[in-house]
Amino acid sequence: MGDRQPNESLRRLYAATGWTLRQFAQEVNKVATERGKPTRYQGPSAHQWLDGHLPKEEVRPLILEALARRLQRPVTHAEAGFPTPAYDKHDVNTVEGLLDLGRQDMDPSRRTVIGAGAKLFSVALAIPGWQDVVGRMEAVQSGRMQRIGMPEVDSVIAMTDRLSDLDDQFGGRYARPMAAAFMVNIVAPYLKTDAPSEVRKAMVSAASFLCYLTGWMAVDEGVHGTAQQYYVKGLELAGASGDHSTYCHILRGMSVQSVDLGHGSTAVAWANAASEASPTAGPRMTAFMAGQQAHSYAVAGERSNALRSIRETETALNKANSQGGTFGGYNAATLAYHTAQVRQALGDVAGSVDSLQLCFRLRNSKNDSHRGDMRFGAMLAERQLAIGHLDAACATWGKVVDGYPTIQSGQVDKHVTEMFRLIRPHLKNSAARDLYERARLTAPSLAA
Repeated sequence: MGDRQPNESLRRLYAATGWTLRQFAQEVNKVATERGKPTRYQGPSAHQWLDGHLPKEEVRPLILEALARRLQRPVTHAEAGFPTPAYDKHDVNTVEGLLDLGRQDMDPSRRTVIGAGAKLFSVALAIPGWQDVVGRMEAVQSGRMQRIGMPEVDSVIAMTDRLSDLDDQFGGRYARPMAAAFMVNIVAPYLKTDAPSEVRKAMVSAASFLCYLTGWMAVDEGVHGTAQQYYVKGLELAGASGDHSTYCHILRGMSVQSVDLGHGSTAVAWANAASEASPTAGPRMTAFMAGQQAHSYAVAGERSNALRSIRETETALNKANSQGGTFGGYNAATLAYHTAQVRQALGDVAGSVDSLQLCFRLRNSKNDSHRGDMRFGAMLAERQLAIGHLDAACATWGKVVDGYPTIQSGQVDKHVTEMFRLIRPHLKNSAARDLYERARLTAPSLAA
């Protein structure tokens, strides 16, 4: 008993309420009475909680609800210094975990620490299957906010689309804090608000895709452990809302993350899981899945499977007659990119250069992302240099250097750092020397 430490987390929340100990206990009693299980706590009990005495498990949600009402925002177990409750089929931990993750992610004072720890990437991460996540949140406890309707759902979808645009244009390091803040301040409270069943289902689905997008931003920033946490939360939310398409889309995103890190076998497993779990799909969705399978197989060294999958992608795309059926569509430019990646992984560097150049010719300058232009341009330059086309590589890298000041992307940073390394042996060449000096002025921190 002498080793008990004060609950500093709960003390901070209590201080923000302005309550006396007696008022704290009374508010907890009020919540308990509303829920049909009256309690009679008094000031000394509240003092014990603050002093580190752990309340009974059934009392902790009452304390959290009382604090949430006073502070006018959700309060989680972790934020109050309580252990996270054990999982059950009516799990509320998805929302609580989302709040805790988002708060850490949006806090400027913690993001460096979070980022350092989150660089660890678990290639053995256990991903729940579709049947395992369906219905997990079917009994999420609601707060006391006003009931929400479809306009709130539509606002979340519209804001997510806007955040996606910002990510495409400026990079994940720029957009992710905004996505995390939106998750914590708007979306998570909606998930705990009374709503008709169809509205709740639609809101959970919208939150699922927001989780995916925020994870995608974290991948771009290079904090892969954090990305995985968002992806897993997204899978849980997709199951809770019955959103099978988003569930498969997230699995595919995890394959993209794995293949970019060189974990070929893991990328194959997740790409295949996404494809196998995909609901009845049109040809464009088939291409969307098969293209990622092809890239994964190639990185894993499975040449015949990679070539078979890229042919399947081509066939499916030829059958597609609209942009529908998948998020953002899968088009000829995307196929050219996947073909380039397959060729590169299988050792055909010159063929990869040809395919990347085709990708650029097919890309829509108005709709395709600025970050994609930067990344694919850097890839193309690296491969042009690898086949001995120094002047062409310098010209391609020059476009990347020109666009660098407008992007906040960890992936682009890696490519620019690699450019400095690759170009140094060629500084006797005037084009290489000019590129190097321009890049030193544009990205001095990456030149060391």
